[in-house]
Amino acid sequence: MAGFLTRERIVAGPGFNRWLVPPAALAIHLSIGQAYAFSVFKLPLTKVIGISQPAPGDWSQPELAWIFTIAIVFLGLSAALFGRWLERAGPRKSGAVAAVCWGAGFLVSAAGVRLHNIWLLYLGYGVLGGCGLGLGYITPVSTLIKWFPDRRGMATGMAIMGFGGGAMIGAPLADLLMKHYATPTSVGVAQTFVTMGLIYFVAMTAGAFLFRVPPPGFTVPPPVRRNRALTVEHATLRPPLITLRHVHVDVAWKTPQFGLLWAVLFLNVSAGIGILEQASPMIQEMFKGRVTASAAAGFVGLLSLFNMAGRFSWSSLSDRIGRKRTYGVFFTLGPLLYRRARHVVTENARTRAAAEALAGGDWRGAGALMYESHRSLRDDFEVSSPELDTLVELARDIGEAGGVFGARMTGGGFGGCTVTLAAADRVADIGERLAREYQRRHERGLTWFVSRPARGAHIVEETAV
Repeated sequence: MAGFLTRERIVAGPGFNRWLVPPAALAIHLSIGQAYAFSVFKLPLTKVIGISQPAPGDWSQPELAWIFTIAIVFLGLSAALFGRWLERAGPRKSGAVAAVCWGAGFLVSAAGVRLHNIWLLYLGYGVLGGCGLGLGYITPVSTLIKWFPDRRGMATGMAIMGFGGGAMIGAPLADLLMKHYATPTSVGVAQTFVTMGLIYFVAMTAGAFLFRVPPPGFTVPPPVRRNRALTVEHATLRPPLITLRHVHVDVAWKTPQFGLLWAVLFLNVSAGIGILEQASPMIQEMFKGRVTASAAAGFVGLLSLFNMAGRFSWSSLSDRIGRKRTYGVFFTLGPLLYRRARHVVTENARTRAAAEALAGGDWRGAGALMYESHRSLRDDFEVSSPELDTLVELARDIGEAGGVFGARMTGGGFGGCTVTLAAADRVADIGERLAREYQRRHERGLTWFVSRPARGAHIVEETAV
């Protein structure tokens, strides 16, 4: 068996189609990508004893969070420690070892659930599973890059998109199996671990056995592409992004470029994994009573779908525009998108708080939330304008003493206006002051009108059809 797994046994012969390697890589990465769906187990694992509700002796979410944390730590450690061994042993042997570790991690974790021993979960999914993750991650990437030197970005994307998309399969599968195995005395997690461990072991082993490595001296003729031009004379050859230089790992990791790239990846992964690890419990707690476990599993799958698409798309794009430009796009879009996401999250909280304040007659509190909302729209969502900012600033200057409790912009998509929360008996004076000062600052007129808060959209009358 050892000879069957050696690197020498899997050197591809003449005429081998390199496109047969990506399916093998996907079989492994789609399996280990289940790690991104671990959050679907979080809430069921908090009810192993209580079944329907957490009971004394049940595990807490902070205790369970260490399982995923340990797995990710051992992913990194095993990938770093066994990278050289992979190059010597070959992808078939390392893929088979990854399959054993990943499958065994599920089986040991199942025993941990049965015995209600959290340390077995740490050892199983955390340590053994983490080693399976590390070896299973680097094996396909290393192999595909060797087969596709002309499309290194696309090759990497083909591999890691499976890792990002594994939760799209793993989340609904885990939810389905837990429902199937659930009984009045069991939440079905242990049986689900056993079933998924066996499924993933078979899939990863099949992928490992399908791997081939290119023969010595393997090269791919670079494609000749011509840019569009008006005449043949204006057409130029576009060289592909293929490097002829190779830096040994002993030298590479000592360079500042390596350290900076490592830091970027560390920060990026830390942020993303922090969300993925809590995705299922997070959405169920944010929308308590409205999002079921199955819907939460679908949400995890949706995250996985875009994770997968982004990995492949950006990696493939980097082959065309270059790695540096791709990183530049990341660094530009990242802060912009994060700020906009922050606005959405905080605005939801402000909306709920404002509804409570208005229902209780707390005009001061509602007004403060309006000012904060405008600041977020201006700075985070970036949809305000100088004119709208002026109107909010003028309303703040008038203040509560002048009858104004708060103001914010609205309707930025069509030019916008502001909504000012004011005392009914001071409306006329406030409107005139705003119009007068706005005319002075912007040299244009201001139209204002009075409206009263109403119940909003609601069912007036239900009519049988």
